[in-house]
Amino acid sequence: MKEELLYGINPVMEALRGKRRAFELFVSRDVQDRRLEKLLSLAAEREVPVRNRDKRDISRLCGTDHHQGVALRLEGFPYAELSDLLAVWRSSGEMGLLVVLDGVQDPHNLGALIRSAACAGAHGVIITRDRAARVNSTVEKSAAGAAETIPVAQVTNLAQTLDELKDAGFWIYGTSDRAASSLYDQDLCGNVAIVIGGEGEGIRHLTAKKCDFLISIPLRGGVSSLNASVAGGVVLFEAVRQRLASRK
Repeated sequence: MKEELLYGINPVMEALRGKRRAFELFVSRDVQDRRLEKLLSLAAEREVPVRNRDKRDISRLCGTDHHQGVALRLEGFPYAELSDLLAVWRSSGEMGLLVVLDGVQDPHNLGALIRSAACAGAHGVIITRDRAARVNSTVEKSAAGAAETIPVAQVTNLAQTLDELKDAGFWIYGTSDRAASSLYDQDLCGNVAIVIGGEGEGIRHLTAKKCDFLISIPLRGGVSSLNASVAGGVVLFEAVRQRLASRK
């Protein structure tokens, strides 16, 4: 069984609220955070042993100083299946909203996109197995615990996955800075899968061919493109805005 070390108060808190088996909680004697009492209470409920450690020891364990004085040893991240995401959507009774990432390699971008997807009420995130970041402690720290609240599926064949989503009733919207159609001219109130490309290259040619629509975010100023996680957030919350407006 694979294990990992998760660090940061919010990620550790959400992990202790989740279903993954936790083995040890490491806490620095120097932690001065009012959330620590709740975190220790959750550990006690889960019967997770608490080990007091010097802050420098936790830094060595985590490989970083940005751990906020807490770290949790637990089983590895449990990826969902595509069928799990579709089941979550169907049971919700809502218009479907999925985020598909085509080769996002920066773990901070992946974490930020997972967090944005969770905040937007998306029913899941789909990532590729090859040439892409995997969910690890850096991703979970960047997601601030959101990776425990939204299913993340890892797929081998993205083109086939997009076909399966179409068969399930989803429209596929790919983001591209070369697309002539603006995000703000689209109707995002149906069952929608938003495809975000990797840093630098964007979505791949085969992925673009599988999209029903290619859309761009209108930009002003001298910069020609947005960071992948920012672009994902912009598109997600335009979908949220449209869906809220449609209820009025």
